[in-house]
Amino acid sequence: MILVTGAAGFIGYHTVKKLITQGTQVIACDHIGHFFTRRRIADTLFMDRAQLELERYPITGIIHLGAITDTRCKDEVKLKQWNVEFSKTLWNHAAQKKIPFIYASSAATYGRGELGFSDDEYNLHPINPYGASKQAFDRFALDAQIKPPHWLGFKFFNVYGPGEEYKGAMASVVTKAYHAINKTGRLELFQSHVPGIEHGHQKRDFIFIDDVVATLLSALLKKSPSGIYNLGSGKARTFLDLAHAVFRTLKKEPTIDFVPMPDILRSGYQYFTEARMEKLASTQLAFPSTSLEEGVAQSRHAHYSF
Repeated sequence: MILVTGAAGFIGYHTVKKLITQGTQVIACDHIGHFFTRRRIADTLFMDRAQLELERYPITGIIHLGAITDTRCKDEVKLKQWNVEFSKTLWNHAAQKKIPFIYASSAATYGRGELGFSDDEYNLHPINPYGASKQAFDRFALDAQIKPPHWLGFKFFNVYGPGEEYKGAMASVVTKAYHAINKTGRLELFQSHVPGIEHGHQKRDFIFIDDVVATLLSALLKKSPSGIYNLGSGKARTFLDLAHAVFRTLKKEPTIDFVPMPDILRSGYQYFTEARMEKLASTQLAFPSTSLEEGVAQSRHAHYSF
């Protein structure tokens, strides 16, 4: 029986669904109210994160994706409760029961990327409380005296795919682009405010949800070396690449408006992210293989079917 936290969220939902299709028993844990807004997956035990009874069930592995994921959150008490202390509780249970522990870190730990994006670098400078909370647990995991027998943390880069509509402002640019183009026939992208980088040529490492889930489940089953790994495509692509892929899928001519970036975003805006993937490539784990164009096309019909 596998415990999946954050199961009502985007990555958690896809993870639970894949486990169920493989015939695995799952405990889906999240804020209970989130489940009422999704259609349920059959044969799944749902549990509120605040009332999780770890000793009650024969849990054989933990995939911990639950967290306060809003990068704009300034409530450090709340972030510590759910992104650090709750994670420690699950970690300690996995260590005590000697079961695998797979968890979500974040590329937000890299901040603006001044130190690069190597998953062998741990003295990083997150630029918001969310990133700092993720780094705090990474440091705990690395320094802990008592560890699960098999543990991996994954620094997700820009994950996208079907089923993001409920996320609103936190949905990926892919989902937002489909919504905007279907509604108006046009797409707005931020202007560049950095000399030498043209409008729309800001770059991100976009990774398709199916690749993320495949890697998580592979990590759960295979005894690869414990540690913290990047999880991205390993190839930065421009926002123009993404926009053109969406227009092409919709069979529409690109109509793009470049708008000024709000002042509140400029100081912390990342103009380039690209996961260093050598560490993951050195393992036997499933490796991302979906191109941006393929993933964008598969994201067109976005359904969320809890």
